[in-house]
Amino acid sequence: MLKGRPGGLQAADQLDLSIRALTAFAEVMHTGSATAAAKQLGLTQSAVSRLVAQVEQAVGFELFYREKGRLIPNEDGKRFFAEVELTLSSFERLNNIAQDIAGFTAGTIRVVAPPSFSEAVLADIVALFLKRHPGVEFSIDSRSAETARSMIAMRYADCGFLKMPVDATDLSTEVMMTNGSVCVLREDHPLAELDIISPEDIGWMPLVLLGAGRRWRSQVDQAFASCSQRPNVAIETHTHGSACALAARGLGLAILNEQLARPYLHAPLVARRFIPEIEHQYAFAVSSLSPPSRLTHEFRDTVAAYFAGSAEAPASDLTS
Repeated sequence: MLKGRPGGLQAADQLDLSIRALTAFAEVMHTGSATAAAKQLGLTQSAVSRLVAQVEQAVGFELFYREKGRLIPNEDGKRFFAEVELTLSSFERLNNIAQDIAGFTAGTIRVVAPPSFSEAVLADIVALFLKRHPGVEFSIDSRSAETARSMIAMRYADCGFLKMPVDATDLSTEVMMTNGSVCVLREDHPLAELDIISPEDIGWMPLVLLGAGRRWRSQVDQAFASCSQRPNVAIETHTHGSACALAARGLGLAILNEQLARPYLHAPLVARRFIPEIEHQYAFAVSSLSPPSRLTHEFRDTVAAYFAGSAEAPASDLTS
């Protein structure tokens, strides 16, 4: 007969039970015998008996009456079995969750980016990622460049996109997108006949530009100054979408990032290359305070594939 520990299990005691042993015990309870349990588990009868004995030794009391080689559950065994079933069920769920995480079929990615990037590019990237990993959830935050930088550095976001150059303190950055600038104008605008538009061509024509104070805006001012011109800013706005909407109504010619303007280029708008060249770079950024998760790494790979042109499908094809 199994001898219990003096005074039973103490509060500080920890059960040393393997999942294998608990599974064997549960199978005996389900099938009614060690022999039947052994067949279900692909073990020998003696192996199942040893595993059951390990469970009894660990808990400090008997779980079965033993009569002529038969295992008959006692009241303690029945009560313990109810908890074991919950434990094994929880372990199965834990195992499933681990498989989901390992296979990128679960989890949440928190992304932050400037509004124009979110509206023009990020939706395509997220759609591509979800086509490959439909169980993943996204939390997308559109913030100013400085706020986005802080959220990434402080790990309020798993990753994000920042226009370069940027203060990389506490950040790890990787440039993903590099492109030039375009003039966005109505197709019936006098300058629409040109393939390339310069400040000399624009002269004193009204412009729609992104707000003053940005590095991009200073680059536009410098481009005009290099041609001994001064931009006639009719309207200031803060996103590429609003700039294109204003240009479409004939309220001015917009000078914008080529790729971020692309989603809005439909009738009556056209785009023409702007010179002197103004280059734009956007970087994928994570905090340098801790390594990114496997899921964030996987998202980074999708971003790289998208900008390298090796993505599986354009955004317009992702809904099919």
